[in-house]
Amino acid sequence: MHLSLIQPFLVAQQYRAEAQIKPGQVMVWMLEEICAAGFSFESKFSLEAGDTSTKYTKWIFIAGRYSKGKLCIEVTPASKIAFISEELCIGCGICVKKCPFEAIQIINLPKDLDKDTTHRYGPNTFKLHRLPVPRPGQVLGLVGTNGIGKSTALKVLAGKLKPNLGRYNNPPDWQEILTYFRGSELQNYFTRILEDNLKAIIKPQYVDHIPKAVQGNVGQVLDQKDERDMKAELCIDLELNQVIDRNVGDLSGGELQRFAIAVVAIQNAEIYMFDEPSSYLDVKQRLKAAQVVRSLLRPNSYVIVVEHDLSVLDYLSDFICCLYGKPGAYGVVTLPFSVREGINIFLAGFVPTENLRFRDESLTFKVAETPQESGEDIQTYQRYRYPTMSKTQGNFKLSVIEGEFTDSQIIVMLGENGTGKTTFIRMLERAGVGPTDGNFTSALWLCMSYSRSSLHTTVNAGLLKPDVVEDTDVEIPEFNVSYKPQKISPKFQSTVRHLLHQKIRDSYMHPQFTTDVMKPLQIEQLMDQEVVNLSGGELQRVALCLCLGKPADIYLIDEPSAYLDSEQRIVAAKVIKRFILHAKKTAFVVEHDFIMATYLADKVIVYEGRPSVDCIANAPQSLVSGMNRFLSHLDITFRRDPTNYRPRINKLDSTKDREQKAAGSYYYLDD
Repeated sequence: MHLSLIQPFLVAQQYRAEAQIKPGQVMVWMLEEICAAGFSFESKFSLEAGDTSTKYTKWIFIAGRYSKGKLCIEVTPASKIAFISEELCIGCGICVKKCPFEAIQIINLPKDLDKDTTHRYGPNTFKLHRLPVPRPGQVLGLVGTNGIGKSTALKVLAGKLKPNLGRYNNPPDWQEILTYFRGSELQNYFTRILEDNLKAIIKPQYVDHIPKAVQGNVGQVLDQKDERDMKAELCIDLELNQVIDRNVGDLSGGELQRFAIAVVAIQNAEIYMFDEPSSYLDVKQRLKAAQVVRSLLRPNSYVIVVEHDLSVLDYLSDFICCLYGKPGAYGVVTLPFSVREGINIFLAGFVPTENLRFRDESLTFKVAETPQESGEDIQTYQRYRYPTMSKTQGNFKLSVIEGEFTDSQIIVMLGENGTGKTTFIRMLERAGVGPTDGNFTSALWLCMSYSRSSLHTTVNAGLLKPDVVEDTDVEIPEFNVSYKPQKISPKFQSTVRHLLHQKIRDSYMHPQFTTDVMKPLQIEQLMDQEVVNLSGGELQRVALCLCLGKPADIYLIDEPSAYLDSEQRIVAAKVIKRFILHAKKTAFVVEHDFIMATYLADKVIVYEGRPSVDCIANAPQSLVSGMNRFLSHLDITFRRDPTNYRPRINKLDSTKDREQKAAGSYYYLDD
């Protein structure tokens, strides 16, 4: 039995019974006052001699026996949090029901995990079972939800956190730890860490914290770290030459990510670890980053990668360890699997080697090519056309080719960062109505703000009028746009409940919206949290809920997968798809996670040209033809997994890769 105390509240069990107290009775603790500010309690009391009896109709005891034996729940006047004995707990659930704010969770563990505890932070806190097993000369990929212990496993494998085998009161020494792992590959691994003094480098998960720790410009920092004489080559591969003279504090998210990967790859080490190396990067940059990570492999070096973009993880890994459990409570590492099998096990939610199901439903990606529309379908959908037009902003020019779209349709915009995807959608806005007037989602606009690196986004501008419109027969349609920006900074000084009530009251009270959007995104659990205190993933889910809750003609959703883990990305994609279908609206989605993009897309718009200089937005086209066009520029091919139909990147110059390129079929849709 494992208990997790989420918030530091005292626990009490209330007995409504009359009690006779006799003089000289053993003193007991009585909780006199329970309050939301921290459940303070006072006064140890005893009865003075002479009192024959005192009756109390409401007594509140700390759960458990107070006269003899052990306490199931213990608390002292100095403690900020109650201690619950996991040996004595029988899982009756009384404390869970009595304690407010869902402060206590009781979680049942698989019984045979007791002997496999690798590390535990303290009583009633997170514990990690087992460890991933790295192999020299191969890339180990870790896949699992947020809060499941991936970062803890990286710290242990890097030698930065000494595993205590669950004994947080009496930690073992290294000799005992090596004896515990005797007979496994981890014994040799930890022996090498201790004796050879292996150097481990970790690329951190949150690259936006790097400017606080690193001072100076990009070129100077790379020169200081350059132990492999690879600076020039890495700057070309990771596109860092254009920011080489810029200060680290002035870099955008994508530039910081590429800089962080370069700093790790430029050093000599035996253990390289990358925690989410693809966030903030577009598809082309993700593949380049994956190639840089694989270039670090040597016969005696270890490379470990944590990644939520499953197609990138598939591309760069040699074998996979899955992690399952309860986020924030416990995590379990599976045995190593082949890349295909490991990712499929994670998506299926079932570990065959342990005969254990860790998710109720399996996740599949069956996407069929859009069928030929009948005359009946053509009448059903509202069709919109826009003309060929162009727009110049500073040194950047965007040319848009005439196209059309319908309602109940999701158009995914494929292109590198800086190709004018946001510029295009703002040319479709209603004339004269700016974001402050409510045309953009006022809910998002009032409580969130843009990052300074957002591309071509002008806060006070309304319509972006095209400079040139070639086809005068086609009028530019005017739309109400609800927008979820790429980067979100919370400004709202209250709880999520107040935010939703104030901004999208009608939607969030509607049962259909609750079922389609709020429940799958698990917004209910965030209701009483302050908006400014939300994590990146929580903020992303709230922003999606706000965007979809605002009445609009077009929903523009910019990178909905940012900060979400693999599981949440698939849920978010299903939420967007279901909502757009039910609401009979149109969505334009900018997404760099390939699996999510292919799942969402009914049509795709491919952006071509030189980013931030001169780009062309092609007309919306079908998924297969659009993907073929886009992937031909990247020179990669995709195949589909026969089990769950997820897209998989073919290894460069593999037999499959050469066959598909020869046939001109870069995106292979095998249904």
